[in-house]
Amino acid sequence: MRVIAGRARSLRLKTPQGSDTRPTTDRIKETLFNMIQGELPGCIFVDLFAGSGGIGIEALSRGASHAYFVESAKEAAACIQENLTFTKFSDSATLLKQDVFAALSSIHEKEADIIFMDPPYEADYHERLLNALKEKNYVTDNTLLIMETSKEKSFDFAHQAGFDVVKEKIYKTNKHVFLQKTL
Repeated sequence: MRVIAGRARSLRLKTPQGSDTRPTTDRIKETLFNMIQGELPGCIFVDLFAGSGGIGIEALSRGASHAYFVESAKEAAACIQENLTFTKFSDSATLLKQDVFAALSSIHEKEADIIFMDPPYEADYHERLLNALKEKNYVTDNTLLIMETSKEKSFDFAHQAGFDVVKEKIYKTNKHVFLQKTL
């Protein structure tokens, strides 16, 4: 896995050993970042279930001013720290080594611009995450939430949780669902 564009372009990132994380492929990551490139300069980016940190590091490389990385797995969190040091983004990052729901209260920003979530597909965190996020002050009408999930996952619950699906990008095996607060 590598950084695709920006200040850390072409740098190879470490990934945790084993099958506990699913690094987003370079092709899917490139498609995603092409879609959100205009939102990145100067933004506050939050990477939940960060794994190796590849998504948040890509955001920093492309101009995000600060990124939060939330990862509870010890080996994955160590991998994120190594990748941040290697890419020289440590000063622009906050690594929260804790459960994602506890970490949501550790983010102290006026507004998060983009929140990327890649929860374990089988754990069904989706609805619970949206319900937790709608209560956070840093999730505003302008915040873009992006959920990576299985292709089959329905987001019928999103409106009830206070969010609207504004776009879906479907790939071979998964999809990105883009959400914003219901106005």
